[in-house]
Amino acid sequence: MKKHYPISVNKNSVEPLYVQVFEELKKLIEIGTLKENEKLPSIRELSKSIGVNNVTVVNAYRMLEQEGLVYSKVGSGTFVRGKGIIKQEIELKREYKINEDVKINLSNSMPNPNYFPVEEFKNVINEVLDRDGGFAFTYQEPKGYFPLRESLREYSMEVGIEVNINDINIISGAQQGIDIISKTLLKFGDNVVVECPTYTGAVAVFRSRGANVIEVPIERDGINLEVLEDVVKKNKIKLLYIMTNFQNPTGYTYSEDTKLSLIYLANKYGFYIIEDDYMSELRFYGENTLPIKSIDKNNRVIYLKSFSKIFMPGIRLGYIISPNNMSMDIQSVKYSTDISTSGLMQRAFDLYIRKRLWHKHISFLVEKYKDKYDFVVEYIKENVNFIDFIEPKGGINLWCRTDMDSSIYASLLKDEGITIAPGSAFYLDEINTNYFRMSFGTCSKEELKFALDKMGEVYFRSKKGNIFNFI
Repeated sequence: MKKHYPISVNKNSVEPLYVQVFEELKKLIEIGTLKENEKLPSIRELSKSIGVNNVTVVNAYRMLEQEGLVYSKVGSGTFVRGKGIIKQEIELKREYKINEDVKINLSNSMPNPNYFPVEEFKNVINEVLDRDGGFAFTYQEPKGYFPLRESLREYSMEVGIEVNINDINIISGAQQGIDIISKTLLKFGDNVVVECPTYTGAVAVFRSRGANVIEVPIERDGINLEVLEDVVKKNKIKLLYIMTNFQNPTGYTYSEDTKLSLIYLANKYGFYIIEDDYMSELRFYGENTLPIKSIDKNNRVIYLKSFSKIFMPGIRLGYIISPNNMSMDIQSVKYSTDISTSGLMQRAFDLYIRKRLWHKHISFLVEKYKDKYDFVVEYIKENVNFIDFIEPKGGINLWCRTDMDSSIYASLLKDEGITIAPGSAFYLDEINTNYFRMSFGTCSKEELKFALDKMGEVYFRSKKGNIFNFI
């Protein structure tokens, strides 16, 4: 081997050899001996070095990949994914984890199950089954059920996006969409720019493709254009990943000027923009803002729309609007990923839209979440004066700030049965920050009041105790 690694196995141990090799390599990754994007020894090389057969090393590498510690590149070998992506995958799992010990969960940005239109959707499913019978359970073409794509084309036109139906691809949720786009466009070593802070589930996908991820700060009107242009001048950028409406976690919405400038930069420097639209429907105040895709005249924007946050996460539905020259490649990657999204769910959601139930449900959600939003905003202003925040005018998250390290604050609150999402969860690297995200979507007003009061108690108790956690 070019580099010697202190790996040893005990052939007399009851523990399988491949597990021992896995544990040894895992330890080297965790302590930093094996660094991010460093290539592991070849299977033959490592097996010869430690005196085991090739199958043992193959199984050990497979375990490392299953744990998210390494990634493989066809024809090149196996590489360390590094602590950054491991941290992001942990945060992604935390986003969807249900913790029975938590009394009030303000950390998960999820819709309220009490608002799911269960009866209406059950009736729609039954109608599809009566209409289509067994055909409802057959594979759809990879790009999706044609009538649903027709419905989504009309829905997209409502927000100013003119699209050819052949450029719409149905996906099984936003996370799959990001993965499909990444597999379509990214090669090892490509540069991807993300907002800072951002949704680290996307970062995990980009890094899994071996991409270099570059952070650019986001401000109240969108990504910092001056810093972005400086980055794209110095680096060949393949992708820019943004959320133009109620960005996660900040809740910021892009101004029209910023969107126009981004289109200009994308055309000038030749990069693509992934626009992740996960919650634009939930605007409570002000006029609705159109997606950046609506002003894209030169096919630089890939529009990604998910229904998980605003409908029912379990149906796993979304769609991609891609540039025409990319549609066949996206369809091919989709096919190799899972062939097609659930035919039953596609047919049911199409009928749900055609019956105008979707628009009715959005109106219902806006009314319900606006009521909670108003309550939280006013209660913080009047009773929780140690928390600062910018009013996002929509969505189900508040990006809050105190003068306490948010990771420590989150830990203290967890002891009280309350969870928040510390700001460090939304950055590429470990940082100390006094920002945190508070998500109010799943909680009642009574729970929110209790949580905010308890947050005050914990804050002032810590401050009185002179704990060294204030910034």
